[in-house]
Amino acid sequence: MDRSSSEKNLILVNREPNGIAVITINRPDALNSLTRAMNVDMAQAFKSLDRDESVRVIILTGSGRSFCAGVDLTAAEDVFKGDVKDPESDPVVQMERCRKPIIGAIKGFAVTAGFEIALACDILVAAKGAKFMDTHARFGIFPSWGLSQKLSRIIGVNKAREVSLTATPLTAEVAEKLGFVNHVVEEGELMKKSKEIAEAIVKNNQDLVLKYKSVINDGIKLDLGHALSLEKERGHDYYNGMTKEQFKKMQEFIAGRSSKKQSKL
Repeated sequence: MDRSSSEKNLILVNREPNGIAVITINRPDALNSLTRAMNVDMAQAFKSLDRDESVRVIILTGSGRSFCAGVDLTAAEDVFKGDVKDPESDPVVQMERCRKPIIGAIKGFAVTAGFEIALACDILVAAKGAKFMDTHARFGIFPSWGLSQKLSRIIGVNKAREVSLTATPLTAEVAEKLGFVNHVVEEGELMKKSKEIAEAIVKNNQDLVLKYKSVINDGIKLDLGHALSLEKERGHDYYNGMTKEQFKKMQEFIAGRSSKKQSKL
């Protein structure tokens, strides 16, 4: 059965000419709460942008007053008892598989599933007054997108227990102090700051950006000894795969940067 055009427009994708793509959760009247169809569409959006070689960085945001108020509880059974094990329709799985850096631009509330989607981003920019809230314990919903494991690894286990077991908000300002949010800005500056970060990423060597994100995200799952071995192994593979011409271009680039610095002195 075809979905209506209004349902299809609940996840918007905008590819900009500078290598930046923006995914917008577009259900503002419901504070961007998620239906199963929206989850599927968001998963497919990340999968499509990951394959698109013209896209180098992805910004994820919400329209209206909030980022995402979680799962639409009027459709909770459909979401939670649907084919939740299918990675193709799981937005968090597709975000974790995405090779491109993902910047979350957060305003208003990021609640429960919205909190988990924020956790799946690589970099977070939040508007002043934004709140992250875990209401799993309040509503009797079991976490399945990583909140119970990821948050404690970022902000510390004691603070994570407090956030999740009390279901009280973690403000953007506190989240920044704890190292979860990268930048807190005025709401009107949210997309500007997010795009500034994206543009800085786009300027760099894109092959290495992808490999660097991968080694950071894969390494954080390991103990330090195995993570250091992973870095060394991938570093060896990277340099062994480089041609003499690539080494020459690297040397020329570095030499060019050095001469520019000296000319400014």
